Amino acid sequence: MTRIVYVNGDWVPEAEAKVSVFDRGFLMADGVYEVTSVLDGKLIDFEGHCLRLDRSLSELEMTNPHSNAEWLAIFREIVAQNGIVDGMVYLQVTRGNPGDRDFAYPAADLPPTVVLFTQSKPGLADSPAAKTGWKVISVEDIRWGRRDIKTVQLLYPSMAKMAAKKAGVDDAWLVEDGFVTEGTSNNAYIVKGNRIITRALSSDILHGITRAAVLRFAAEAQFEVEERNFTIAEAQEADEAFITSASAFVMPVVEIDGAALSGGKVGPVATRMRELYLDEMRRAAL
Repeated sequence: MTRIVYVNGDWVPEAEAKVSVFDRGFLMADGVYEVTSVLDGKLIDFEGHCLRLDRSLSELEMTNPHSNAEWLAIFREIVAQNGIVDGMVYLQVTRGNPGDRDFAYPAADLPPTVVLFTQSKPGLADSPAAKTGWKVISVEDIRWGRRDIKTVQLLYPSMAKMAAKKAGVDDAWLVEDGFVTEGTSNNAYIVKGNRIITRALSSDILHGITRAAVLRFAAEAQFEVEERNFTIAEAQEADEAFITSASAFVMPVVEIDGAALSGGKVGPVATRMRELYLDEMRRAAL
């Protein structure tokens, strides 16, 4: 089946989907994006992604082109048109095409470019990696200073992900001033006893939608949540570690820079948080 893509209000086959060469998303990475998972044909934590989209656009002085209700209708339509049971919906909103290249922002009333596409991922919630865990390496975090805005400028995270791939592991944790910020496309956590430790929200990290849900569920399940910085050395001495993201949900980490955690086995806390997250999100899916 040919994938159907949404481009500025039109539904077109992916081979016919086009964006101007003068679009600022292409020329300046001047745009934001969101990734929403689909399980059993329903959208996971949709309202959270809408809230972050609105915040990201506001931080870049861009107007949100749709209300949450309008976004929901568009998302449901693209899921239906592509027959997505398990997978993801990617949304990108750029500042649009001002007609020529210029560093200065164009007029505020310039129509944005809005693109949505889907990826089918059968069995998304049943990833074998959840039973074996990820291995990660650490790399220096040299990204720009506004990581809380979910922009389309993903070159360095891509480079860090490739460094991990070349090292034969699953991902990289980024380190700045001696402390872990986050993974290449996810938030990072360590576990000590009944405590789940993760970096506090700031402009240093993405304000993960899955992160917010997982920390809420952790507190409800009587885990102690501590939001603070931690080092790679501390992480290597932890009982467990894991990451969260919209597509990986809760993924255990069993090795950091060659040091195995819990004998290289997936731990009970990460397992429990994954179960809680998937159960609660499926129950609330739209």
